[in-house]
Amino acid sequence: MKNQTPKSVVMVAGEASGDQHGAHVIYALRKRHADIQVSGAGGSAMRLAGAHLIVDARELSVMGFTAVLSKAPQILKSISRLKRLLLKRKPDLLVLIDFPDFNLHLAGYAKKIGIPVLYYISPQVWAWRSNRIKKIKKRVDHMAVILPFEKSIYDKHRIPVSFVGHPLMDAAPQESETEKMPTPSKSATIALLPGSRECEVTRLLPAMLQAAQLLQQASPDLRFEISRAPSIGADLIRNYVQQYPLTNASIVFEPVYAIFRRCALAIVASGTASLEAAIFGIPSIIVYSVSAFSFWLGNLLVNVPYIGLANLIANRRVLPELVQDKAAAPNIAATAQNLLTDRDAYLKMQFELKSIRKQLGQAGASDRVAEIACRLMECACVI
Repeated sequence: MKNQTPKSVVMVAGEASGDQHGAHVIYALRKRHADIQVSGAGGSAMRLAGAHLIVDARELSVMGFTAVLSKAPQILKSISRLKRLLLKRKPDLLVLIDFPDFNLHLAGYAKKIGIPVLYYISPQVWAWRSNRIKKIKKRVDHMAVILPFEKSIYDKHRIPVSFVGHPLMDAAPQESETEKMPTPSKSATIALLPGSRECEVTRLLPAMLQAAQLLQQASPDLRFEISRAPSIGADLIRNYVQQYPLTNASIVFEPVYAIFRRCALAIVASGTASLEAAIFGIPSIIVYSVSAFSFWLGNLLVNVPYIGLANLIANRRVLPELVQDKAAAPNIAATAQNLLTDRDAYLKMQFELKSIRKQLGQAGASDRVAEIACRLMECACVI
């Protein structure tokens, strides 16, 4: 017979983007099991979706190898709290979202105590530390992957896997909407998206603002919208804007899609937002900078030709990438100026972005993940 008590899920998301994806999965699960109990680690979006969180994702979010060391005590404490939760609650399923080192450790513990594991948004085994595949095979019951080339990697190693499409497509505009986007002009609006981690904002926003000042000197009517992610305090953004003042500029606390509807160009931190810009068809410049040690170590370990997800999917450099020392204000401004004035280059980039969007699958990733979760819970609750 089947257990009739409400289903219980522990879900762990360690970053702002994972928190958003986790919230969508929770809503999809509640459509199937209205009384499902969700607890674990996440942020404001998962909490709003009804999850009981014992660890706040802001305590875990770091960028770069050296930053991990500074937060090690908090990270170890959070792992211990979540292990105690798993042991006490014995949920029907553990859902892990991205955040690989932390989550793969939890996956190992869950398997030891008999809890099935669904991993949503794969570790970047195609980029670095490919030996993690062996660990995943031992610890994870099912992988739900979001990039089109990832499924074949897991199929090759005989790991249960589903390509669910990219969750960003759930909120993506209709393709017809992207045809109505603003075009470059001397009074165009440019989006500045410095990231969802404090260390990203600290490293990238000053150069973005200085680049904006250079662009505004050449074209005084340009407008700028500076995006503030939910995980970033308003004072941090405001302080930098005061240091590098602009006319016709505003700090915007809105979903990035709302910002993109008003913008002809985006200058964006490497990560999820750069792919969101690609989905919306916004020509963009990807910028990236970490500590010198992290960059040196990354170069030793990472084996991919591009840092931008859009470029990786296209398998060519569609969006400009300004990395480390190249992510300086004069380079950012010059690259932006080229796109604003070279209409052929701008239109070519828009055309190539449409091709990338088509490879990301259809809307409904969260529902597909919820279906996989329900199947795993049904298997787990048969006695």
